[in-house]
Amino acid sequence: MIDFLEQLLMGPNDPNSIVVCSAHSTCSTAHAIVTTLLVFFVLLTGFAYTTVLERRFISFMQSRIGPNRAGPKGLLQPVSEGIKLIFKEEIIPDGADKVVYSFAPLLKLVPSLIVLAVVPLGPHLYIPWFDDKWYEIAQGFTDVNVGVLWILAVTSISVYGITLAGWASNNKYALLGALRASASMISYELSLGTVFAVPIMLAGSMSIGDIIDKQSGLFVNWYIFQNPLAAIIMFIALMAEISRAPFDMPEAEQELVAGHITEYSGMKFALFFLAEYVNMIGISVIFITMFMGGYEDGFGLVKGAPLLALPILIGKVIPLLIIMVWIRGTIFRPRYDRLMAFGWKVMLPLSLLAVMWTAVSIVIEQEGGSIAYLISVAVLFLIVAALGYAFNRGTAPESVIELDDFEREKVGLGYIVLQFVGGLLSVPFVAYEAFKHLRPGGSEKEAKAKS
Repeated sequence: MIDFLEQLLMGPNDPNSIVVCSAHSTCSTAHAIVTTLLVFFVLLTGFAYTTVLERRFISFMQSRIGPNRAGPKGLLQPVSEGIKLIFKEEIIPDGADKVVYSFAPLLKLVPSLIVLAVVPLGPHLYIPWFDDKWYEIAQGFTDVNVGVLWILAVTSISVYGITLAGWASNNKYALLGALRASASMISYELSLGTVFAVPIMLAGSMSIGDIIDKQSGLFVNWYIFQNPLAAIIMFIALMAEISRAPFDMPEAEQELVAGHITEYSGMKFALFFLAEYVNMIGISVIFITMFMGGYEDGFGLVKGAPLLALPILIGKVIPLLIIMVWIRGTIFRPRYDRLMAFGWKVMLPLSLLAVMWTAVSIVIEQEGGSIAYLISVAVLFLIVAALGYAFNRGTAPESVIELDDFEREKVGLGYIVLQFVGGLLSVPFVAYEAFKHLRPGGSEKEAKAKS
């Protein structure tokens, strides 16, 4: 065993002994089976403990205890709830289309499981075998040259599961929730598809592997530093795409009972939540590969130790999951018409601005070199951040400013960085507040409300 690990770390000495696994039928079949089982195990385990993470983190924010009964520290809570849902009675409402009703949860779940099929999870590994050959194996399923199109196509399929679930339930509240989901997901898909052009333009390729390779080396090469506006828009649009709070209009409990899952119970009910949490992991991986270097650690360590790739990727996913849980626990659900106006009047124009930002920077690089490109990126970043900071300071409630007794103590690098990042994040929301009067009858309604 020790000799095998030493060989694995040292790698092949003779280039002629290397066999590409994809060109060997037995190896490619075994690789597909093992990779499928590994990815499914990671996703399903991640789903189970993302629920624990969410409940414990929100309970911490609300000064509660959270799940602590099933197993040590409540770590077996997902197991107990899974067993409970397996044995719960499944009820199919009268008048429902039984075939579509049963098929809809699968149509919601399957895209969340296959969306990562084109995402490399690490650089190629060289595995020694008993035939004295070294097999070059990809960490991941495949890397097609149109991987971005695959992601866009698969993520848009899940809307059919929600729509069909609402229609097949023979319930008007479920149908209304499904229609809301369809409208909001389609609206934010425009911004999502537009902003995907940014990493494609920067990498010059639609292959996920090429996009990650272009961000290799130091972490300053990550695209989030070259176009942070596009990164913020993609993160918001991806959350809207999976109907994650505060974009959970299909499940607005106080308005539509429980949306498209109103008539579901048992394991069919559990499949919808399984899809939601697996989608959280999926969009985190997509965002990381597009703007945060994917499995790259930011210091070049993965090139020399490919086995570190998957732990590094998981280490990047967990903070994003915490951010999504944090958003759910702190940001209120907007009114539906404002949600739609935010997608069409703010997110879409800003996504076009982000694409223009990248296009101008690339032209400057071609004409003036890499130094001019870095200067242009820095200048554009400072302009957007300064505008966001100015809007953020200008729109603060007066009472907050007057009652702030700690204004004198807000000095130092940490406070400056927080204000800078907060101003940048506030750009889409402040832009919505500035232009919300553009919606039909908006200014008249607000004038009447004030009077």
